Amino acid sequence: MKRNWLFYIGVAFLALICLFAVFGPMRYDVTAQVGDKLLPPSGKFWLGTDHLGRDIFSRLAFGARLSLMIGVAVQAVAICIGLLVGTTAGYGPRWANVLLMRFTDAMFAFPDILLAILVMGLVRASKESLFAGLPPLLSGVLPVFAALAVVGWPTMARLVRNQVLSLKEQEFVTASRVLGAGHGHVVFKHILPHIWGLILAVAMVGMAMVILAEGALSFLGIGVPPPYPSWGSMINDARQYMAAYPTLLLWPCLALSLTILALNFVGDGLRDRFDPKFSGRSA
Repeated sequence: MKRNWLFYIGVAFLALICLFAVFGPMRYDVTAQVGDKLLPPSGKFWLGTDHLGRDIFSRLAFGARLSLMIGVAVQAVAICIGLLVGTTAGYGPRWANVLLMRFTDAMFAFPDILLAILVMGLVRASKESLFAGLPPLLSGVLPVFAALAVVGWPTMARLVRNQVLSLKEQEFVTASRVLGAGHGHVVFKHILPHIWGLILAVAMVGMAMVILAEGALSFLGIGVPPPYPSWGSMINDARQYMAAYPTLLLWPCLALSLTILALNFVGDGLRDRFDPKFSGRSA
């Protein structure tokens, strides 16, 4: 970890982007026209305005808030489902392993983005009954969250299952069983503590993929609904002005790319620390 300077760069950038997401949107209303159209960066509008006169800086910060919230929430669900499915498959009876892993394999058979689009279509078809009374932003974000959560857990489940299968044959687990420990004690006291670090590393990389997928859905016009900004929708809006006003495209592309890179750097650093195979290579 001391030699992995990319890890610390990633951590520093993620800290900055979190501060940016929390404090940035306080400058202007992200949905309203606050200045003339297509203004260049200035002291009033730090990154200029878009084609509708909205402040780009505030919209970037609001997009960061949405992306990070969706990424964290989806990965939290993926970890919970992955732990439940993976632990049951790896530590439970053989029939449970076969049944759960075949279902997980079936989930892998569908391309993630297409399955997410299908889930969003099903959720939005019943949107009025599911999200009646919710604020417009929340009712627009929830279908995106549901779609990405459905496709986000299989990788985590397979990772947990493989780790549990390996750890349950270790001597310290066998010794615990011989001493009379129950299955719950073995799983929660001896197996799961050994895989939390690797789960966190994979969750960082998975969060990067979730943010990228959310950006792709918004770019296609089926993600976070307008007028609320997402980095993907900002990129889509800026395409028609990319020749005359390239900075409109630069800022959301830069924010999305750097965030994904930082999450991958942090995930790789944590994996090198907690994955025994990578630790062995480093040694």
